[in-house]
Amino acid sequence: MTKILVGLKRVVDYNVRVRVKNDGSGVETDGVKMSINPFDEIALEEALRIRERGDASEVIVISIGTTEAQQQLRTGLAMGADRAILIDSGDAVDALTCARALLAIIEKEQPNIVLLGKQAIDGDNSQTGQMLAALWGRPQATFASEVVLDGEKARVTREVDIGLETIEIDLPAVITVDLRLNEPRYVKLPDIMKAKKKPMEQIPLAELSIDPSPAIKQTTFAPPTDRKRGVMVDDVAGLIAALTDKGLL
Repeated sequence: MTKILVGLKRVVDYNVRVRVKNDGSGVETDGVKMSINPFDEIALEEALRIRERGDASEVIVISIGTTEAQQQLRTGLAMGADRAILIDSGDAVDALTCARALLAIIEKEQPNIVLLGKQAIDGDNSQTGQMLAALWGRPQATFASEVVLDGEKARVTREVDIGLETIEIDLPAVITVDLRLNEPRYVKLPDIMKAKKKPMEQIPLAELSIDPSPAIKQTTFAPPTDRKRGVMVDDVAGLIAALTDKGLL
C-alpha cells in the first residue's frame, strides 16, 4: 500500500498580527486564531491530488506539539486525509526533535513519500525536512514547485535563487514544498462533519524514547524596531545629499 505522510504544524494564522508577550518570553497566543502552517497546507493538497490521480492509496497527517494541534489535524482530515497522528509533546519542540519524532512514525508506517512545508511561518527555520532526510538516510527535494511521480522515482522542480531546477530522486524520499506548487482546496461543512469520524491516534512523545531537550534555547523575544520615516527628495542632488547625511555615501 502506497502511503504519503504529511506534516502539519499549528501556527498563528498568517492574517493575525503577531505580538510579543510583555515579559518577552514568547509570542502571544491566548485568544489568537491558530491555523495550519500555509506551506504544510500546500503539502497536504499535493498529497491529496497524488492520491486522486491513483498514485497513492492513503494520506496520513501528523502533527507534533500540544493537544490543541488536534484542531489542525481535524482540518487536515476534513480536507481529505484518511487518518491522523498526534505526537503529544506537551510543548513546542525544536526542528531536530520534530525530525526524530517523524522518523519514529516513518519506521512504523513505512510511507513512500513524506511531504512537508519548506518552512513554518513562526520560526522560518527551514530545517525539519533536511534533518529528517539525513536521519532517514533517504533522498530529499526541497522548495518544490512541481512534483511528478514515475514509478519508484519522483521528478521535482525546485525554486532556487537563479530560477528553476529539475531533479529526479528515488522513492521513498522527503519533499518540502513551496508556495507555487498548488492552491489548497476549501473545506466544506459536510467534510468537517465526516472528519469527526476519521481515526486520530495520539502518541506521547515519551513513548518514542526521544529526548525533547532543545539543542538551542530561546531566551528572549522582542518585536522589531520601528522603521524611521522616509525622506522625500526633489532631485538626484537631493538624494545624494540625503544619503551623504546618513553616512551611506
